[in-house]
Amino acid sequence: MIKKMSPSENEFDIPAKNCHRMVILGSTKVGKSALISRFLNERIEDQYTPTIEDFHRKFYSIRGEVYQLDILDTSGNHPFPAMRRLSILTGDVFILVFSLDNRESFLEVQRLKRQIYETKSCLKNKTKEDADVPLVICGNKCDQEDFYREVQEEEVERLVAGDDQCAYFEVSAKRNTNVDQMFRTLFALAKLPDEMSPERHRKVSLQYCELLHRKSFRSKKCKDGDAYGILAPFARRPSVHSDLMYIKEKAVGGGQTKERGCVIC
Repeated sequence: MIKKMSPSENEFDIPAKNCHRMVILGSTKVGKSALISRFLNERIEDQYTPTIEDFHRKFYSIRGEVYQLDILDTSGNHPFPAMRRLSILTGDVFILVFSLDNRESFLEVQRLKRQIYETKSCLKNKTKEDADVPLVICGNKCDQEDFYREVQEEEVERLVAGDDQCAYFEVSAKRNTNVDQMFRTLFALAKLPDEMSPERHRKVSLQYCELLHRKSFRSKKCKDGDAYGILAPFARRPSVHSDLMYIKEKAVGGGQTKERGCVIC
């Protein structure tokens, strides 16, 4: 009988360069959780449940290497600005979501994009124009026919114009329209394996977790082009202390966050 556990990066001895965090931000009721559900389970829930904050973890075996992807699905209400800032500081790749029939949600995405670049430039000791943050903006609910579109495509194109690390997609989480293409583009911008995208790897169950420990599995049993993904059960967001250590490890030069006044509160 296989012991059920919540695997961690320490158990799999995953190098820091293969550990990444994806953060999804946007207003309430724009479809953030639905997109994450598509990513993780290839389906969505019919009933809407407000998100306070959800944390997921997925492991991959891709061409002989093991990767860890943490997914942070944030609240649209942002009740604690310090926690949102912490989420941005720990993020490596970002998805910003608005609803095509809600102009205020698009304005929120504009504010979030500025905040991400300002926060990450502080962390990396760069100007916000050179923050180099892989980011995809999603206009959700493009499947709806009888609705009043409040955000025009050219408005979003102006927002992403001239930014090589930012892309825009009109998606439908409900109908799974452009979702896989969006994730593939995001991972390409971040120079991560294409096989991390939902349709590019084989989903395997918890019993395969022990195989990730075995070098023989990673080097021999995984043929070229084979990719496996395992969703970790019972994943919990790391503590604030762990997040701060993660930030320090990702920062250029390690200790520059304090010098630049890059604090959480």
